[in-house]
Order: sequence, then C-alpha cells, then structure tokens
Amino acid sequence: MTPLIYSLHSGNLYGTERMALATAAGLRDEFDTIFFAPQGPFHAEAARLGFRSLEFETTSRYFADLRPFFARNTQIAALGTRVLHTIAADFWSRLYFRKCANIQVVHGGADERLSYGRKRWLDLLGAKQVAVSQFVRQRMESHGADPARITVIENFLTPETIAATPRRGPYLAPGIRRVAIVSRLDPVKRLDLLLDTLDLDPSLRTMEFAVYGSGPDAELLKTRALASHPNVQFMGFRPDVANLVSQADLLLHLCPEEPFGLAILEAMAAGVVVLVPDSGGAGAIVDEGHTGFHFVANDAADLARILHVLDRSPAALLESAAEQAGLALRSRYSATAGVLAYRNLIHRCLR
Repeated sequence: MTPLIYSLHSGNLYGTERMALATAAGLRDEFDTIFFAPQGPFHAEAARLGFRSLEFETTSRYFADLRPFFARNTQIAALGTRVLHTIAADFWSRLYFRKCANIQVVHGGADERLSYGRKRWLDLLGAKQVAVSQFVRQRMESHGADPARITVIENFLTPETIAATPRRGPYLAPGIRRVAIVSRLDPVKRLDLLLDTLDLDPSLRTMEFAVYGSGPDAELLKTRALASHPNVQFMGFRPDVANLVSQADLLLHLCPEEPFGLAILEAMAAGVVVLVPDSGGAGAIVDEGHTGFHFVANDAADLARILHVLDRSPAALLESAAEQAGLALRSRYSATAGVLAYRNLIHRCLR
C-alpha cells in the first residue's frame, strides 16, 4: 500500500481532526495512513479507529520523524494542514527523489495571515491545495493563491458516523424551546451576539440556550450571562455533546466567517433544525427555508426576529427542514463523493 502521511497542527478533536480521520477511513483500502500530530486526545481516537499516529512537539522532531517514510518508500502521499507540513514533505521527497502527492488541506480559521495569507507561498513548491468550502477558496484567492492549484472538497460525515449519531425524535409540537450551540469560545465565533440579542429582546428568555465548548472568552461570557441571562448555560467541553444536541430543538451557529462548520452537518445527522448566519462557509451549507434557516450575520435584531419566527413555526415546517437536511447530508455531503475527490486528487499528483 502507498503510505499516506497526514500531518495535523493540533492534537485535539475539532472539525479539522475529525475530517482527517474520516478521510483516512475512506482511503484505507488503498493507502496506509500514519498521522503526525501534537499531544492531545486525537491519538487515542486514531488508535481506536485502527490508525497509527506519532506525537511531536518541535519542528526538528517532526522533520526527523518524517524522514524514514520518504527513505523507505518510492512514492508517498502527504496531506498537511500547516505550511510547515507541505514544506517538509517537499524537502524529503526532493532529497530522496520520491514521487509525492503533496497536498495542503486548508480548513481556515480566525487568523487571516496564518489561515490563508501564507498559503500562496506553497504555489512555489508546485503543491496542490484543498479548500473545504467555496468561502475558504475565496479567502485563499484574495491572498494571492493560484486558483488553478486549489480544489474544493467539502467536508462530510462517514456513514458510520451518521449511523452512530443519536437522533432527535420527530417534531410533533410547534415552536422551539431548547437551543444548542457547539462552538469554541473565541471572539471570532461571536457568542457575544447571542447575549446582545437577549439584551435587545428580553422576551426570548422563555428559550433555553446551552453552549457546549471552551475557549479564551469562557469566563467573560459566563459572567455576562450570569448577570442578566440565566436561560443561557455555558456547559464547557462535553464528550457526550452529540447526545445533548439530539435533545435540542435547534442548533444555532453564530460565526459569520466560519470556514465550514462540521457541527452543522452533525446536527443535520441528528435530525435537529439548524439556524446559521447568511455568510461564510456555514451560510453556504444551509439552503434557506429548505435544509435550515438563515439570519443576517452579526445582526442581533434579525437573530431575535428569526428566533421568534421559528418559535411560531408549525411542527410540519420544522420536521420538513430536518428531513431535507438529512437528504442533503446523504447527497451533497456524502462520504462517497468526498473520499472519491481526495482519491482522484492524490492519483493526479502521483502521475
């Protein structure tokens, strides 16, 4: 089997890491994947799924541990999420004269320079780049990346993940009461917009908002909610978040510049209606009024308006949105299509 080195900038289990595992699972019939990642829970999950993983903390250690794979194999596939990963694969493949499918997978993020700005330099190496959404592609191109070297492959859920996702029961009563938010608590994620909305419209206090996630804004947001909005609970990181989301009536996503938003697909798999901003990668996932709903990004008044609309919505409308989202999950966001796109790209690079 051709070895596939998948290098990650984080050892956590956020969307980037979960997508790496899903991609490797789809390719395991043809590629022997070995993960490189910093310390974190990712390694235990990789082992549970039957993948090898190596832990590293320094750049020199990463370069050194990568070398034997290029020394031993005549061809190799290398997927990475940092510029460093693609540079390292290029260095060793040139030194050993190896054929290498050298691909940067761009998930985007809060820092424009790190997430998009430096990717254009990889064009000098002849590397290919995967953007996980059209939004990510646009941000890369705005920073000078060569459009001809970018392939959009949207994120997806594996059939196994979909089958294992706890599902909400059908919508039998009108309106929404329990709202879930799954997000890192960073400024760019705009959790403050929820509190602004509740400040603006206190009548929304009849809804319960449960926020799952951690981050640097956690204490600030908790203090503000505790003072004025007891119906907002910050629950921190929860390993059973999938089960908790399945008990909600709505998944609310607030970030206006989300590169993709894997939590949205996971809510769709759970049969939970989603409400997202009308911008970024998250906005593009949802077909307004069919697979979910939009509010005007960064607009507290419009968010309040849409929450009231959903609270008055008949059960049939909510159930239809959940059903249509499930169909989209199995077509546009199918693992079959996503894995095939990665497979074809790797083969093109190895020719």
